[in-house]
Amino acid sequence: MRFELVGWPEDGVKLALDYRAFSYAGKFVVTNTGKAVALAPTDADTNPESEPGDGGDGDGDSDGDDPRPPPATDVEDVVDPDGHVLGAIAFNADRTDPDTWWLRYVTVRGDRRGEGIGPRLVAFTTDRLRERGVERVRIAVNNPYAYEALYRAGFAFTGEETGIAELVLSFPATDDSRETYQTGLDLFRERGPDADERAFLDRKSGADPPDLVDSPG
Repeated sequence: MRFELVGWPEDGVKLALDYRAFSYAGKFVVTNTGKAVALAPTDADTNPESEPGDGGDGDGDSDGDDPRPPPATDVEDVVDPDGHVLGAIAFNADRTDPDTWWLRYVTVRGDRRGEGIGPRLVAFTTDRLRERGVERVRIAVNNPYAYEALYRAGFAFTGEETGIAELVLSFPATDDSRETYQTGLDLFRERGPDADERAFLDRKSGADPPDLVDSPG
């Protein structure tokens, strides 16, 4: 899997995602946020000498065709008809605090959720922001699955909520204790979760925060 920074907010990049496969797809066509993506590996990634249209085994079998998609930074719109984009993030600076940036939307292709793509993409994006000199990265989440994924990327609950009942997490974590982790889960427990969310929250009752993913670097 490859991770790529498509561009910064000032670059005006747009990312075209299939709304049937990605939540928040429409939010990625606006140009005032930066974008980063997780891309499925292609044959060209593992065998750079193969030519487009060559399955990499030299027999020209079209069933093996998997040419590398155009680099995201070389096209105005990233259109993904072949399903190479597995996840995407939109981000920008806080309106009043230039040292704080927000991850605005994080989405993973519907059939690839639960594989750890989201946490790794968050970790990758956060690393790029920190390299740029950003002191704090924040995100607001509205469900326990996203909350867990952000903890895996090194974020922790700040104790704050937004006006639309989202929980705010921050990196670097100021308090990554089990007590703070469970406080956030308790808030989701109080909100009438559906059966799947309830089962997830029951499994996490009394647990420590999850292990961190390895950053893609």
